Amino acid sequence: MAILAFLLGLSIGLIGFWWYRSRSEARLKKVLLNFQNTLPAPSLTSSSQLTIAIAQQQKVQQQLHQQIKTYETVLENAPIGYLQVDDENRLIWCNHQAKILLGIQQEPCPAKPRLLLELVRSYELDDLIEKTRDAAKPRDSSWTFHPVSSDPSQLSEQQPRALQGYGIPLSNKQVGIFLENRQEAANLLQRYDRWASDLAHELKTPLTSIRLVAETLQVRLDSPLKEWVDRLINETVRLSTLVQDLLDLSRLQRDNLQDFDLKPVDLVLLIESVWSSLEPLARKKELHLDYRGPESLLLPLNEARIHRLLVNLLDNAIKYSPPHQPIQVEVSLQSLAEEGHLDHLNQADAPPPINHATDSNPEPPTCLCLDVIDFGPGFADKDLPYVFDRFYRADPSRARRRTEPDLSGTSSDGMAQSIGTQRFSTHRTTTEKAWSTDQNDGYSAADLPHQGGSGLGLAIVRQIVVSHGGRVTARNHPQTGGAWIQVRLPWTSTTALTK
Repeated sequence: MAILAFLLGLSIGLIGFWWYRSRSEARLKKVLLNFQNTLPAPSLTSSSQLTIAIAQQQKVQQQLHQQIKTYETVLENAPIGYLQVDDENRLIWCNHQAKILLGIQQEPCPAKPRLLLELVRSYELDDLIEKTRDAAKPRDSSWTFHPVSSDPSQLSEQQPRALQGYGIPLSNKQVGIFLENRQEAANLLQRYDRWASDLAHELKTPLTSIRLVAETLQVRLDSPLKEWVDRLINETVRLSTLVQDLLDLSRLQRDNLQDFDLKPVDLVLLIESVWSSLEPLARKKELHLDYRGPESLLLPLNEARIHRLLVNLLDNAIKYSPPHQPIQVEVSLQSLAEEGHLDHLNQADAPPPINHATDSNPEPPTCLCLDVIDFGPGFADKDLPYVFDRFYRADPSRARRRTEPDLSGTSSDGMAQSIGTQRFSTHRTTTEKAWSTDQNDGYSAADLPHQGGSGLGLAIVRQIVVSHGGRVTARNHPQTGGAWIQVRLPWTSTTALTK
């Protein structure tokens, strides 16, 4: 009886062992499937194969650890700063250059990370981190960082510095920030601006003297010599205008750091005033203004600066527009979402309709949009990033052949005009000279592309827009083929009136 019990127990044990071994073999084969690309010779047992595969994985893991250390060494000794924060904006790690740029005294502890704002008082940096995390795509920003230290002995070393930050979204809502010290470039730009301003001041007086002498000789010389004096006066006037533009640009940049007076200005009336002053130039080419927008728009602006902005934009549009074409000026109020859609407009798409501020608009306006569009040759793609740089002038032909726009279905004036347009239109008369390639009236299609200015007009426009807290962009209009200047100003007044 005991033998039977022993044999029964042995059988049960063997069955259990066999079942356990089968399960182990199945699990082992399942594990080996993950290493099928690195498995040794199949003639070995599963246990031997697993042992060799584990050894190989340990080797790979060591190599990965070595690569991580290499990357950490590269980041630590990189000439630009790098810092990394978690989902709660706590500093996880930063390299040596970031500590220097941000004035971080304490070594960040990965075990007990601290809030970044406790170590670095830079709300611009914190805002860049939040924008990068919310957008889930890279973001960049520029600002002037003012280091703060509790050590009185370091007060002389706490100089403000210009920084450029590049945010990169990481996993688990972490964010990495690359920091670049742009102070040297800012210093070079300041020295360049100061040199240009000083040079303009030095040239202003002798140019005025030369012009006075030339004008004195102009009335005393005979006709053959008088033509040379006329040319001298014209060139002197051109140089004087260039010098004055340099002085104005330097003044704008200097005053941009200070508060300037804002007062309620009717933007529509200001556009009308500027167009009236430029209308004689437009009449020579039979151009008219196609205004689209409200009849009245009162908002706080610096009237002198916005007047200069409109003069530069409309003068450029007149200069490069072919005859018998309108110059479009569109004014509207848009919400943040609509303004963002306009910024990302595809050149191949039709422009969005102008949305004026009405009670039916569910979102309050946050942006004043001013668009100036012409039918000229437009900008070359290679010139678009630089058109607002001082002294930059595009290729004389603007490098892009303009295709004639399709004006089918438009009014006899070329474009349909909305409220308030009629008082801006330049009415043609029978006494005005019609444009024709057969008539010698001082203009020709070949001469148009070669007209140009000093290369400071759009630079002054950008500086005026920046001084108002806005931004300006340039592109080519998808329908007209001409230049499309977009001015965006923040809507800061709740008392602005539209009619």
